[in-house]
Formats: sequence, structure tokens, C-alpha cells
Amino acid sequence: MKEINQTHKYEKDKSTEGTGSTKEKSVEAEDQASIQSTDTGGKEASITEDVPSLKDVIKEQATEDERSFSSSLTLSKILGGDILTTRTIRHQIWLILLIALFILIYIANGYSCRQDLIQIDKLTQELQDAKFKALSTHSQITEKSRESNVLEMLKDNKDSVLHIADQPPYIINVPDDDQ
Repeated sequence: MKEINQTHKYEKDKSTEGTGSTKEKSVEAEDQASIQSTDTGGKEASITEDVPSLKDVIKEQATEDERSFSSSLTLSKILGGDILTTRTIRHQIWLILLIALFILIYIANGYSCRQDLIQIDKLTQELQDAKFKALSTHSQITEKSRESNVLEMLKDNKDSVLHIADQPPYIINVPDDDQ
């Protein structure tokens, strides 16, 4: 009678698998086997039929105990890590990968923008330097091409035959052939 009660208890524990831990179940199964072996007085055949094998016990312990994810999402569940169950991660892996891809694109885009801003600043500085150089060169050329500076250069350079005109320029009228 005790053997039947113990077997019934084991089947009840097996049917309520999600409620208890697998370690407790294996301990209970071992206790049940030891009780049955002492009560039956050497009836080993009935023990092997009712008690799971070592392979089944190890397999049961190796699988993750996944509780069903309730639909009510609370802050304590999120902060406690209950949302990170294996089932949830497996179902949402593509979403997680997509978010990671977007984060990488965002970081790469920010880096590229910073590089472009650095190059724009560099080119703006070069443009400003070129403008200042052009302005100073233009002022030097304007100063050297003044009439007084040109006359002074002509006086200093004795081999030149150029001089200032004494007479004002006069206009020559050429008649048109049509008249």
C-alpha cells in the first residue's frame, strides 16, 4: 500500500513540474526508491518501472525551468530581470539584432559627422588664410603700380628710354569710307 502511495506521489510531482525545482524532485525520487526497496522486501522489478532512470533525471535537471511569461508587465519585473527569460530572448532575437544594428549605424553616423565637421573647420581656416594672402598680395601690387612708384622705378633704372609725356594726347579722326 505504501508503495502505491509513493508512486502516486511521484506521478503527482511529475504532473506539477513547473511549480517545484528539479533538484527537489530528484531528491524525492531517490527517497521514494529507497523507501520502496526497504518496504517491498527485494522486489526490484517494480522499483525500476516506477522510478525514472539516471539519464531521465539528469536530462530533467539540465533543461531550464521556464515559467510562462505573464501578460502583466510591471516595473519590478523589468528591473528584477524577469523579462529576460530564455523564451522571451528567443522570440525577440531579431528585434534585438535590429536594435543593435541601428545603434551601430547611429554611432558610425555620429563619427562620420564629426570627421566632416573637422574637415569643414580645416578647409574654412585654409580659405581664410588664402583670402588674407590674396588681399595682402593685391595691396602690394596696387602700391607698386601707382604712377609715382612707376616713375621712381624709371628714374632709378637708367637704361630705360621711357619718360613722362610732355604733350597731352590728341585725337586723330579717321574718315569713314561710307561717306
